[in-house]
Amino acid sequence: MSQEFYNTITQPVVAEFKDRGSQFLAYAYPLSSVDEFKLKLKALKEEHHKAVHHCFAYRLGVDGNTFRVSDDGEPSGSAGRPILGQIDSKELTNVLIVVVRYFGGTLLGVPGLINAYKTAAALALQTTPIVQKQIEVNYFLHFDYTRMNDVMMVIKQYNCTVIKQEMNLFCDVEIGIPKNRLDEVLYKFKDLHTVEMKKLNT
Repeated sequence: MSQEFYNTITQPVVAEFKDRGSQFLAYAYPLSSVDEFKLKLKALKEEHHKAVHHCFAYRLGVDGNTFRVSDDGEPSGSAGRPILGQIDSKELTNVLIVVVRYFGGTLLGVPGLINAYKTAAALALQTTPIVQKQIEVNYFLHFDYTRMNDVMMVIKQYNCTVIKQEMNLFCDVEIGIPKNRLDEVLYKFKDLHTVEMKKLNT
């Protein structure tokens, strides 16, 4: 994965796989935080309260170091790891996949389970577009309202993302600056003199 971009999904999808009566529903979501994951898993458990297992895997962050897997009662290594394997095979991050299983009465055995969870996750990722996003560094800007046009021009010129903004006599704007253009953007803002900048830890 390039250090300037990362691959992810932007639309939630659901895919279905069946094997010997068991139904596997794979839900893939774009994910931005561990708290968001908890809410999504809770909602799915409520929606599918009769399902036997809610197995999942997610990977978060542009360094890809934040991840978690769960077999949720299935034999160890038969569900969460195969799901994560599909996320990793496409080099994705900020993605959650939950596979909900309704037991069909026939035991599939560990190889059968690995195949079922892997296939369900793969089907979900096949049905949603994979997008490349810029790695961004977040900054907080504080400036006089009269500087608004100058600041916005830099933001637009360098394809920065406006995360949130408050416009009064003084303006507070939180932006994401593309990592590969960071030095240029900071130089431009320094050139405006009256713009205060602070890097945010995200």
